[in-house]
Amino acid sequence: MKMRKIPYARVVCDGRELAYVREVLESGWLTTAGKAQELERRFAAAVGARYACAVNSCTAALHLALEALGVGRGDRVFVPTLTFTASAEVVRYLGADPVFLDVDYGTALVTPQILEEAAARHPQARTLVVVHYGGQPAAMIGDGEPGLLERCAARGIRVVEDAAHAFPARDRGRPVGTFGAATCFSFYANKPITTGEGGMLVSDDEALVRRARVMRLHGIDRDVWNRFTADRPAWEYDVVAPGFKYNLADINAAIGLAQLERAEEFRAGRERCARFYLRELADVPTVDLPRLRVAPADHAWHLFPIVLRPEAPLGRDECIRRLAERGIGTSVHYKPLHRMTYYRETYGLRPEAFPQAEAFWRGCLSLPIYHSLTDDDLAYICETLRRLLAPRARRVRARPAASGRPAAPLSRRPRPR
Repeated sequence: MKMRKIPYARVVCDGRELAYVREVLESGWLTTAGKAQELERRFAAAVGARYACAVNSCTAALHLALEALGVGRGDRVFVPTLTFTASAEVVRYLGADPVFLDVDYGTALVTPQILEEAAARHPQARTLVVVHYGGQPAAMIGDGEPGLLERCAARGIRVVEDAAHAFPARDRGRPVGTFGAATCFSFYANKPITTGEGGMLVSDDEALVRRARVMRLHGIDRDVWNRFTADRPAWEYDVVAPGFKYNLADINAAIGLAQLERAEEFRAGRERCARFYLRELADVPTVDLPRLRVAPADHAWHLFPIVLRPEAPLGRDECIRRLAERGIGTSVHYKPLHRMTYYRETYGLRPEAFPQAEAFWRGCLSLPIYHSLTDDDLAYICETLRRLLAPRARRVRARPAASGRPAAPLSRRPRPR
């Protein structure tokens, strides 16, 4: 088998990115202006939200959302332990305390049952940051039993969606971006669409978004473009609160507009990769594949995580090393926050309190998944994994992904209790 070089992630900017960036450069106005406003309008329309606020990261969007909701010192906020640190650190920015939640082993998502049990133990917590891990929506709407939204509403818990991975994605016909009080998206370089660095806050709450827009630029009541184009003097403005420097520049927004035009094309390409993996790795006995709770076409497929079972011939770290030797890039999403020094020591967290996240973390690795991967690339990845983890298994052949809906494999490993 001839070695290939397959990076874990690859940024594709071969659409109208250069043309739109050129328009910004030729305009002479590089910072926040018309392109950022256009991206806000188009992105809000894409996710079905009424309002949007473009910012320089998803971290900024999360911070602004919680600030606008009034989260402050002494408050408690539910956050999954299996997430990037930004989901929790923004809680600390505001002087509040994260209450960490375990996740479901098969999906790496917070479930309604996990939330219900935690809410009973921590009745003081009044906000949930729900992470749509890997691009798969959490169970926002119930299917035979109350979903996260219903359970939160019953307990007076406000919901902020961390959708850094989840554009475009849907749950029971509704786009991610229409469930919580606010939803926050990432446009980082390796995300489903990119602006280089950037993010977006969306909401149907006009007052919340108005507050976010003021706070994203130093708490000034008029943004720079408004001051430049209005009849009033540009220097005539007020500071209504000590804000932040979170605005998205037009040169970044220009890239985002071109990426947004191809968002579904990119998503469909990632779905093709996921279907290939689901089919070709389904019978590898030492690997647990992601469990799907939505149809493949409703999943954003930002990540494709697999979990090596304890009986696998290689441990996770050794498998990553062997794959790298064979030209295949991988990553790990994530080392749980309860294992991070700051959170572990500040809150006295212990691994045994998070059994499902622990089981997932010990064996998880993320495979390459982007729309420019060819079937030959995918076959090489799968065949390499088979040789490492199931050397007697059948050989993988590159063939077009099945057009039908793939099986949604359940974790073969009993879920930790």
